[in-house]
Amino acid sequence: MNTSLPDASATPLNAKPHYAILDGLRGVAALTVVAFHLCEAHATSHFDQLINHGYLAVDFFFLLSGYVIGYAYDDRWTRMTPGAFFKVRLIRLQPLVVLGMLIGAALFYFQTGPLWPGIGQTPVWLVLLVMAINATTLPVPLSLDVRGWHEMHPLDGPAWSLFYEYIGNILYALGVRKFSNAALAGLVALAGGGLVHYLLTSKGGDIVGGWSLEPEQLRVGFTRMLFPFFAGLLLRRLTRPGHISNAFGWCSLLLLAVLAWPRVGGPESLWLNGLYESASIILLFPLIVWLGASGQVKGVGSARVCRFLGGISYPLYITHYPLIYTYTAWVARHKVTLSQGLPMMVLTFGASVLLAYLSLKFYDEPVRRWLRQRFLSPASQPAQTP
Repeated sequence: MNTSLPDASATPLNAKPHYAILDGLRGVAALTVVAFHLCEAHATSHFDQLINHGYLAVDFFFLLSGYVIGYAYDDRWTRMTPGAFFKVRLIRLQPLVVLGMLIGAALFYFQTGPLWPGIGQTPVWLVLLVMAINATTLPVPLSLDVRGWHEMHPLDGPAWSLFYEYIGNILYALGVRKFSNAALAGLVALAGGGLVHYLLTSKGGDIVGGWSLEPEQLRVGFTRMLFPFFAGLLLRRLTRPGHISNAFGWCSLLLLAVLAWPRVGGPESLWLNGLYESASIILLFPLIVWLGASGQVKGVGSARVCRFLGGISYPLYITHYPLIYTYTAWVARHKVTLSQGLPMMVLTFGASVLLAYLSLKFYDEPVRRWLRQRFLSPASQPAQTP
């Protein structure tokens, strides 16, 4: 069976308008995630966490991914096989997963301290085994959790969302792409109902979690992926972009406001925060994506900013956390306060952005270029891959 993509001239993906603002928003969300994780090292609970809802960036990523996947591939299935789709997605996502695990393994032994006292005694062969398994994006069982945080990817925690991203892509390619709009709306409604139910009844009053193979965490992971990913697909199918002025600025401000909003309610009213997160994921994030798709980037400077943010967004997300582990271990080891740690926070933030840019230019782009040339025919290589 020929699993290569069809002739690009038949359905020219590279002729479609490119949503530069959505690229920029992805970068804004990724930068916010880094800042959230740095502040998290100084938090004592979810109630005093700065950039309190930064973890919702993951749910925004899922929705954005569904929207862009629908835009890029929904009209190509008469000439594209699931195998070809999976090949393109693997080339797009997998190289940086491998790099993230390599960086995670390289920094692992610098993270010993009160939070992870057993790191120094972890044999190298075990770290290498976990790295090799996680480099495939497959999770490791709790018996191989070398850190002790019950992570399915203990060397680079954020890879858990890529695991669910792949599941969403598989469900889309093998079945959901064939759904009528009514059937897709039914799936989104069911997933949305499950999301709201979880948020209003969960022990924490939030959607935090999804990174463990434990049953409750698996439920969180699927809940976080199913609604936004397929809601993004439905949003793409049912709406068309409008004409919004200054969309990037307004969307960035709205997104930052949602992610940085303080915790809603206290321990006695957890459901209030669940209601806030439900509204953010179900109403505000689709609005932001639609507004972003409705705007135009005007000016060379704005175009460069969106291109830069979009370029580093995925490398930043998947490579920054080993640096966060190291920073968090330093904070715990020396009992560093937020004000004391501010210079190191800024340095770690800058190092994360620099690492992402270097990873993009000297690893991800060259590797993906080689993989496309090696495994895809020239005519089947889309100029822009979501």
